[in-house]
Amino acid sequence: MNSVLVYVIVLLLYFCILLTVGFLSQKKTKSTEDYHIGGRNIGALVSAFSFVTAYYSSVVIIGGGGFGYKYGMSSIWVGATNVLVGCFLAWLILGKRTRRLSKKLDAITIPDLFGKIYKSQFIKTFSAIIISIFLIIYNVSILKGLGNTFEVILDIPYIWGLIITGAIVLIYVSLGGYFAVVWTGFIQGLIMVFGLIALLFVTLNKVGGLTVGANMLREIDVGYVETPGIWGLNGLLSYALVVSLGVWGMPQMVTRFYSIKSDKAVRIGTLLATVGGAVAIIPYLVGALSRVLYPNITNVDLAIPMLVKNIMSPISGSIFFSAVIAAGMSTFSAVLIILVGSLVRDLAKDSFKINMSNEKELFWCKITNLFVGIISIIIAIRPPGLILALTAFSWAVIASTCLAPYLMGLYWKGVTKNGAITAMVGGTFTSLLWMALKQPFGIHGFIPGIIISFLLIIVVSYLETKLKREKTNFLNAL
Repeated sequence: MNSVLVYVIVLLLYFCILLTVGFLSQKKTKSTEDYHIGGRNIGALVSAFSFVTAYYSSVVIIGGGGFGYKYGMSSIWVGATNVLVGCFLAWLILGKRTRRLSKKLDAITIPDLFGKIYKSQFIKTFSAIIISIFLIIYNVSILKGLGNTFEVILDIPYIWGLIITGAIVLIYVSLGGYFAVVWTGFIQGLIMVFGLIALLFVTLNKVGGLTVGANMLREIDVGYVETPGIWGLNGLLSYALVVSLGVWGMPQMVTRFYSIKSDKAVRIGTLLATVGGAVAIIPYLVGALSRVLYPNITNVDLAIPMLVKNIMSPISGSIFFSAVIAAGMSTFSAVLIILVGSLVRDLAKDSFKINMSNEKELFWCKITNLFVGIISIIIAIRPPGLILALTAFSWAVIASTCLAPYLMGLYWKGVTKNGAITAMVGGTFTSLLWMALKQPFGIHGFIPGIIISFLLIIVVSYLETKLKREKTNFLNAL
């Protein structure tokens, strides 16, 4: 059977499953809480695997492979940090407290949680605007990965890959909301794990094993097998942190903790997310080894698709192709549901005080989902930069805005509203300015953005609390 035909058949079956999940999920979506966080009743297995697929997406599979091709074996440390910091520590430190606090405050979105913790409309509105703008940029990187995969493997124009995958996601998210997002994410997570493992074994077999492949890379350039190698320590550490610690401030991941049904489910989910997340190492390793087979690729984001097309059988290749599409579509859908919440609930309804009934809000959520998705697809037709670079840019700004107020709001009773405001504004503009200056010393804007944000929230909160205490003592002494 023709290999392209095998790919098409497998993909059509996969798309039919996704649309079926969307239609079935529609019956369970009765309220805005159902649409945004699944009624806070999602189990550990589904939460964990949908977290992993929302995290990795085609960005890690295609973009990570591209960085592996460009920088060599040292990029594997990025994948390892994804597993330790982005999965295990994120669930361990954030999971239980986020679930309890969001439920206690009846918060549905990240800006909603901020607004209720700090009792500030400005914080809610500012965070919603930043999330809305920069998640659209992140969406573009996801769609670029999907389009590149279709372009290389099926030999169809890049734009058709965008339209096909984008349209399927828009349909099932509009129909089923969060239930559709997490259940399709669970299915897509299983496909992604099996697809990546298959690619790893086929690649190792093709290059003659890991040792042989590493030695061949060494002959090309010793920097491809050493750490930090040709990447440099500053660049390697910066990217490892932005795509690992940055996850802690990314709304599409944090909402998994809003929706999980119990503390016990969080504990089980921590283990499952860490085990499932271990596949993050594979794209970087395979991408590095692909240079041995294809030393002259100019667009490094095509390294993994080219590898799949040329060395995998039609059946195993179609499984991996589905894995890439699954990962990308899962993240695209997870980001869409966050964007919709920020635009409709946090901005339109709460910030601009547009009155909406439950039914009307659900209607506008579905319309906004279609609108934002189409805008993302249009921008992705001519995307700027590499996939992982786009991801790191958007994550850096969002994390610099959200992470310090989020983490301190969970763990520090002394944090204040003004501390959170200065941290958000200062972190946002520091990361943007640093990246506008073209990342001095090779350090990504995420690092100074996070440092300034945490310094501001700690110093301002401490000084504000101290001044209030001194004023109280002075007045009491009169």
